[in-house]
Amino acid sequence: MFGSLALAVASFVWAVAASAHPGGLAADGCHNDRKNGGRHCHRAPAPQSEPRQASRADVYYANCTAARAAGAAPIRRGDPGYARHLDRDGDGVGCE
Repeated sequence: MFGSLALAVASFVWAVAASAHPGGLAADGCHNDRKNGGRHCHRAPAPQSEPRQASRADVYYANCTAARAAGAAPIRRGDPGYARHLDRDGDGVGCE
């Protein structure tokens, strides 16, 4: 019993000592280590975000010549870049 109590107290003291840290952290989770010199980090760097997919608003073709030059023709309704001015007959397929 005494051994387990001592182990619990030692674990608590170690956890407090490990988490207690004077000073603040920079945005990247690091700070200058005044005791040993250099830079010291607490957090892993943020994961890289995946490239954003183009939405319909991000793609615009002024005319079918521009759509063909971009390799996007024919453009179906719902595809990025589709617009009514590219679909003369209104069948949902532009620049056909």
